[in-house]
Amino acid sequence: MSLKPPPRALNSLSLATRTVPASALYRVSRFASGEPFFGRTASNRFDDRSLPRSGRFGTCYFGLDLQTAIAETVLHDAVAVRGKFSVPWDELASRQLVRLKGGTPLVLADLTGVALKTLGGEGSLSTITPYRLAQSWAMAVQHHPQQVDGILYMSRHLNDRQAVVVFNRASAKLGAAAYTPLPRARGVMEAVAGLRISFDYP
Repeated sequence: MSLKPPPRALNSLSLATRTVPASALYRVSRFASGEPFFGRTASNRFDDRSLPRSGRFGTCYFGLDLQTAIAETVLHDAVAVRGKFSVPWDELASRQLVRLKGGTPLVLADLTGVALKTLGGEGSLSTITPYRLAQSWAMAVQHHPQQVDGILYMSRHLNDRQAVVVFNRASAKLGAAAYTPLPRARGVMEAVAGLRISFDYP
């Protein structure tokens, strides 16, 4: 089965939801300020592509653990060679781990497993390229009467892990961003080892 557009009757269906504390989210960023950042470029999987751009909702992407956040960013375009990834050290050293403090729980549309299947979707929602169909699903969910804060979905890069996209209308729920240089983040070496990453040093 290939992914179909969201059903026209989606607004009449009940979205299964999961509640996730903002403090449970992990974001890897190239910036030490301005987070959480909500993009409107329509260049990512669950972005709004409507026109004009000024009317789009913004999106911010997170992992539910550090390893997923690294896989979705540092390894986004990497290809393993003989079962390992060789990554320039700067790909780690130039990034920040962003954690959120003082936020409130997010109500997310669950687009995984049975919840996704019963809406008429399937697993390629998290893998299909180009992103046009996945963006259609995100736009439909964002406009759903339940007014969820974002989407829970399966990570493309670690397909046994879950990831989150938050809509900008939920920005007030995220609290304040705390930054740690990624090489100094707690658990980063264990995460890197688990992903079988080695570094090329300048």
